[in-house]
Amino acid sequence: MSKFDRRGFLRTATVGAALAPIAGSLLSPSPTGAATPRPGGPGRTKTAATFRWLGTSGWRVDAGSSTLLVDPYVTRFDTGMADGAFNPDTRLEVNAEAVGRHTGTPKVVLVTHAHWDHFNDVPHIATSTGARVVGTATTCNLALALDVKDNLLSPVKGGEVLDFGDYVVEVVASLHSRNANYSMLFPGVRLTRPKHKPKKISELPEGDTLAFQVTVKGGPSVFFMGGSDFVERNLTGLAPDVAMIPTTSSSSTYDYVSRLLRALDMPRVVVPVHWDSFEGALQNPPQADEKSRKSLAELVAAVRRVSPETKVVIPDYLTPHTFG
Repeated sequence: MSKFDRRGFLRTATVGAALAPIAGSLLSPSPTGAATPRPGGPGRTKTAATFRWLGTSGWRVDAGSSTLLVDPYVTRFDTGMADGAFNPDTRLEVNAEAVGRHTGTPKVVLVTHAHWDHFNDVPHIATSTGARVVGTATTCNLALALDVKDNLLSPVKGGEVLDFGDYVVEVVASLHSRNANYSMLFPGVRLTRPKHKPKKISELPEGDTLAFQVTVKGGPSVFFMGGSDFVERNLTGLAPDVAMIPTTSSSSTYDYVSRLLRALDMPRVVVPVHWDSFEGALQNPPQADEKSRKSLAELVAAVRRVSPETKVVIPDYLTPHTFG
């Protein structure tokens, strides 16, 4: 397993059987190995951090004694999207057993935006574990309507820097991806608490979009996106070691990969996300339709062209991975 010299500490290591460099087929990870993380540098206390992909743009991060979630969507119910018969009136549901098994006991949940494939499981996680929810006003108002207590909600807009002990979160104002018509599914905001509990996916609007940079103290900095668009000027100076980059609808964003990688100062590692079919259980290998596979291949090719020294890894579900 190769190691990287960015800021003197970045090295990727795979534990178990999945998160690995692209080799051969895009969706078939190469054989894995293990490596011992390097120290966090002079005067810095090393915090062990493990990253597990939850599918879509979701992640579980275990840093020191803390568990952090980003856009956790484990229930993954069928909306008809995969069959070309999308139903906007699909009822919301939560698979409590699967959510609990895969997300643990988080202290914090970061939510990029309020669409169901990013937000659906968040209210259940917050009410069952007491986790703090960090998201837009729309995210927080929808959470209130779904019985999350207001003292567990942290509305943010972008620019906030939040210290959670084992890691620091920088909130970045961002953008949702656009479809071929330069629009999006379920736009809109909820600036007050809805009078009734949302019951179907169309009642969860986008509600503005955020990105997050998580810096593990003594470990790597990792940039998380939930949509395939961004405000280029907002990324200046972030320079993450690792970037989790969505592929969905990225072709509608002008010069997506080139502009993004340059704005992020050419991260040493890029992990493509939001390319998998998210309407079935978390079972490896992840499945993707032909359009998503093409988008993934195009993104990988673009990364290699723009930043040849950047390592691209294709994740499997739930496999522990370390950067540090």
